[in-house]
Amino acid sequence: MKISVIIPTYNRYTFLKRAIASVLAQTQPVDEIIVIDDGSTDATANIQNDFPQVRYFHQNNLGVSSARNRGIVHAKNEWIAFLDSDDVWHRDKIALQRAFHQANPTILMSYTDECWVRNAVEVKVPKKFKKIGGNIFEQSLSFCNIAPSSALLHTNLFELCGNFDENLEVCEDYDLWLRIAFGHEIGLIEKKLIIKYAGHEDQLSFKHWGMDRFRTQSLEKILQYANDMQDWKKYVMIKKELLKKYGLLLKGARKYDKIADIKFYEKRVENLQ
Repeated sequence: MKISVIIPTYNRYTFLKRAIASVLAQTQPVDEIIVIDDGSTDATANIQNDFPQVRYFHQNNLGVSSARNRGIVHAKNEWIAFLDSDDVWHRDKIALQRAFHQANPTILMSYTDECWVRNAVEVKVPKKFKKIGGNIFEQSLSFCNIAPSSALLHTNLFELCGNFDENLEVCEDYDLWLRIAFGHEIGLIEKKLIIKYAGHEDQLSFKHWGMDRFRTQSLEKILQYANDMQDWKKYVMIKKELLKKYGLLLKGARKYDKIADIKFYEKRVENLQ
């Protein structure tokens, strides 16, 4: 079971060094580390000198989805692990996920629990982010509960479900995990095997308001897929979640007198009812 690690990055040279160090510190080594530099203007290119064993690729600033997808193209191995450049792995992450998949050969994706750190202090993870494994599609409709840095998956899933959607500025992970969870079981290792650091200004989750605007784009796509597959049970689940999210977005649009948004969300609600 050979594993390629893909690390997308943009102007996070110091964080990137920390992330790579956590990969190299694994109790079971990975087989390849790929860094996709998404148009950095800092010293990120120096990572080639700091860690000569890393495969480094530079591209114009096209976004994290493009960077991850390019990493998938360059990966030499059938198993892919993702790591965001501002996160780190626990030293046993790969060993425990490898053991899980060896014991469960029909499961092609797994993820782990996580620790959150803000301003050097561990913070409590809200209850709504409690991790679950197995058939998690319905529970994943509201928001993304799988951190990319915790995910390990077989490349067959990209062939079956597609890659990251490069048209989504954010929620691209939510979008892909939903497509995978639609028809595949996802394993969970119930240990905090990644540390997610928060508090720096360039985090995408802090950059965009109204994340449900992007989630509804993903849900619209998968609603159509459920219709095409005639999976009416999932179709009803997705439509219910879409109506909920459009209702909240409509409420916000009315509060701030956003006329164009009001008309758009009213039309979407009308079409779904």
